[in-house]
Amino acid sequence: MDAKPPKRRTAIENGETGEDLVLATLIGNGDDLGPLVRHAFEMGRPEPLVQQLKHLMKKKEVEIEELCKTHYEEFIRAVDELRGVLVDAEELKSDLASDNFRLQEVGSALLLKLEELLESYSIKKSVTEAIKMSKICIEVLQLCVKCNTHLSAGQFYLALKAVDLIEKNYLKNIPVNKIKIVLEKAIPIIKAHVEKKVTTHFNEWLVHIRSSAKNIGQTAIGHAASARQREEETLERQRKAEEMNMYGMEFVYTLDEEVSEESPLKFDLTPLHRSYHIHACLGLQEQFREYYYKNRMLQLTSDLQISSSQAFVESHHVYLAQIAGYFIVEDRVLRTSGGLLSDEQVETMWETTVAKVTSVLETQFSLMRSATHLLLVKDYITLLGAALTQYGYKVGSILEVLDKSRDKYHDLLLEECRQQISNIFSDDTCEQMVMKKDADYESNVLAFHLQASDIMPAFPYIAPFSSMVPDSCRVVRSFIKGSVDYLSHGVNCNFYDTVRKYLDKLLIDVLNEVIINKVHSTGLGESQAMQIAANISYLEGACDFFVQHAAQLCGIPVRAVERPRAGLTAQAILKTSRDEAYLALLNLVHSKLEEFMALTENINWTSEELVQNKNDYMNEVVFYLETLLSKAQQILPLDALYKVGSGALEHISNSIVAAFLSDSVKRFNANAVIVINNDLKMLENFADERFESTGLKEVYKDGSFRGCLIEARQLINLLSSSQPENFMNPVIRQKNYNALDYKKVGIICDKFKDSADGIFGSLSNRNTKTNSRKKSMDVLKKRLKDFN
Repeated sequence: MDAKPPKRRTAIENGETGEDLVLATLIGNGDDLGPLVRHAFEMGRPEPLVQQLKHLMKKKEVEIEELCKTHYEEFIRAVDELRGVLVDAEELKSDLASDNFRLQEVGSALLLKLEELLESYSIKKSVTEAIKMSKICIEVLQLCVKCNTHLSAGQFYLALKAVDLIEKNYLKNIPVNKIKIVLEKAIPIIKAHVEKKVTTHFNEWLVHIRSSAKNIGQTAIGHAASARQREEETLERQRKAEEMNMYGMEFVYTLDEEVSEESPLKFDLTPLHRSYHIHACLGLQEQFREYYYKNRMLQLTSDLQISSSQAFVESHHVYLAQIAGYFIVEDRVLRTSGGLLSDEQVETMWETTVAKVTSVLETQFSLMRSATHLLLVKDYITLLGAALTQYGYKVGSILEVLDKSRDKYHDLLLEECRQQISNIFSDDTCEQMVMKKDADYESNVLAFHLQASDIMPAFPYIAPFSSMVPDSCRVVRSFIKGSVDYLSHGVNCNFYDTVRKYLDKLLIDVLNEVIINKVHSTGLGESQAMQIAANISYLEGACDFFVQHAAQLCGIPVRAVERPRAGLTAQAILKTSRDEAYLALLNLVHSKLEEFMALTENINWTSEELVQNKNDYMNEVVFYLETLLSKAQQILPLDALYKVGSGALEHISNSIVAAFLSDSVKRFNANAVIVINNDLKMLENFADERFESTGLKEVYKDGSFRGCLIEARQLINLLSSSQPENFMNPVIRQKNYNALDYKKVGIICDKFKDSADGIFGSLSNRNTKTNSRKKSMDVLKKRLKDFN
């Protein structure tokens, strides 16, 4: 610090410039002088820089000399001190030599003792190692003994644990080479022995679990059946409550909470888990997985083969129960075995089974010829599906087979119903049913909503229909039940429309067809035809019951099927068949009336004498009509009664006109007209009396049975008229003769001769009235000829 001011002053005194100071600062700071040198050369003035550097070098030399002079005294002092240290070292060395000599004299005895101690330590170490080696051998031998004991007792896992301890903790450290060699040879043999024994036990378990699978499956399917039965009973109680509430009866429906007493499925997987665990201990885990999967697949392949010694309908219970049991076991193995099975493997098993089962079902269904057998197998399949669905298996593909076979099932069911209905119709006597007690009334009338009123009738009760109606209703009801049974618990939950479609098919293609065949069968009498027509009316009315019954079985609210357009197409078809039955009845009635009438034979068309008494044939006709309409009034509705009565009377009217037009009647006279007029009056009186007594007058206020005889009445009135030529007057014709045809009137008038056909008929006396009528008739004939 004291030297620096003189230096600064010296520099100033020496004439240092600012550039010298800058250069000195750069060198003192260790900065790079390159830029400065480059700048000097670029400016073309390197000499000043060289001079400055030389000047700086001289200045540094001066500073070095001054520094050496400053530290020289300290250096001399240090050298003196070093010489003093050397003297001290020599004295210390002499002291150490004397101490060492004394130590050597004392330590010779101790060194002998130390050598003896080291030898004792070496002996102790050898003994310790021998003891340690002995302990290792003893422990190994003890583990070997335990292993043998466990093997003898069949405790293979404990034996493997002992072997594992030997391998991990002792085998590499066994001091006795012979023991080590023996163990190295024995361990693989022990492991192979354990693997063989465990595999044998596992194979025995495979046989056992396969034989138990059927019982497991049957138990699971039984649980599913019980659950379904409880569900159906609950729905039945609910339906009953809805029906009673619908009819105004208070009924409280409670949902009973039933505790299922079904015990869980029990089967022992301990041998499997033990085998898997032991194989895992042996390091053969993957090998055992493959072995298990391979053997179970072989068992599954065998289980999927159907029995050739039994019909499928007899063996399907065992076949399907075996499959159910198999997959219930596999589900338990998947969930409890800790990786023995993978989800993919179980899925592969299931897909294989679904493909095979669907193929078997399609083949077997195609071979079945009984709807009952199809339904039996279907029910068990749906129970199988319900049981396996609880374990997470997808059974949709199997249930789709049932859906594909529904047409086959319903075709077989339709054929069975056709046979039953055909037998019912062939055995029916077409006589009204007589019911002697209320039980018969309930089972035959109330059961199918065939009652006319809610009042219980007096017994014995004579029903307006024959036995074919309730018997056919029973067949239809059983068909609905069979259809619902097949379609329920399948792929589609809402199958009411499908049931209604097949119900329509039964009523149209089976029942209606049998009815039509019956209507057109030979040997059918009027009474039978009438009864069949009445039966059709009641069967048509029963369609509403069929729809409601189908809806109830399908779980559809009754109000949903009471809407417009919710009925059956079969109702319209049956109505058409009923009209066809009426037509067949009228044809039979017409044929019978033609037998009674036979006017060309029963009437003397040219009688010279007037017969005042009524003809016998007309009495027969009236008696027949009385019997016919009385029967019709009992069993036919009023509209049908009107059709039968009006059709019969209209046919009589047509027969009377046809008799006048007949080629066998060449001519007729006024006496024949008077006779037919008397018969016609008798018939008209009967028509008026029956129209009123049957109650038709209140329904058809603008109609009458008499109107059905209008053509015959107008023809008789024309032939009896004093001025028949008025027929050509449009006003009079429209008022009195509007039902008559010009051509028919012309033909009939040509045959009319107002005298007997005797030889002297033209010479007989005639009164003025007769002559006038004859002239008028001649005028009418002439005008009709001109008109035609």
